[in-house]
Amino acid sequence: MPFENILVTTDGPITTITLNRPEKRNALALSVMQELTQALHAIAQSDALGVILAANGPVFSAGHNFADMAGASLEQARELFAVCTDMMNAVQSMPQPVVARVHALATAAGCQLVATCDLAVAADTASFAIPGGKAGLFCHTPVVAVARNIGRKRALEMAMTGDAVDAATAAQWGLINKAVPPDQLEAATLDLIQRATRGSAASKALGKQAFYRQMELPQDQAYAFAVERMATAAMTPDAQEGIQAFLEKRPPKYTQRP
Repeated sequence: MPFENILVTTDGPITTITLNRPEKRNALALSVMQELTQALHAIAQSDALGVILAANGPVFSAGHNFADMAGASLEQARELFAVCTDMMNAVQSMPQPVVARVHALATAAGCQLVATCDLAVAADTASFAIPGGKAGLFCHTPVVAVARNIGRKRALEMAMTGDAVDAATAAQWGLINKAVPPDQLEAATLDLIQRATRGSAASKALGKQAFYRQMELPQDQAYAFAVERMATAAMTPDAQEGIQAFLEKRPPKYTQRP
């Protein structure tokens, strides 16, 4: 499908979406978010096993496009942030694992996008910020995703100070999985997505959705939910195939689709 602001490429079972407005610092303008959401929904229905989210240019993403907000009405602002939320939700609702490949600065909604991805690898020269705290518009929506990765105190430090954190700190805090030298970024990201897509794709899809659901529940409710999900999942063809293959000491042959 034709896009103006993003590139979508497929290499075997892995599809890569690349933000491609380097001259605009890959700002998440309304049109960019709409295209990205469309691509995510299409890939969710495809045979892809995993997704890499990347960007071209000197910045991974500078976040929202201020031109979309300048002089906007309240209804227009609501629509803008609703579209952004739909895009973020599309990342986590799709069955495939999504890995962010972050080569440079990810700020505001760009940082939110990294935090929303299931996994993330960054160049050790990259940095992350939610800078509204030192400007005129607090990063209310970005901090939702960031706080769910790094906890309250660290998220509030980022949100209130607006200061950027380097990739090593982001990895230590849990915002990303690892930081690697820039010349190793592509290989490290590919290695992670390949390992994250091993096994049954159908099982992985169930596991991803169950993970996000149980994370928002109190522990007793999370266990009740997970027990039922695991019991019903154990009845699926791929689960039974994996069990039989283990018992018979042979490689499994998974056939289910998400």
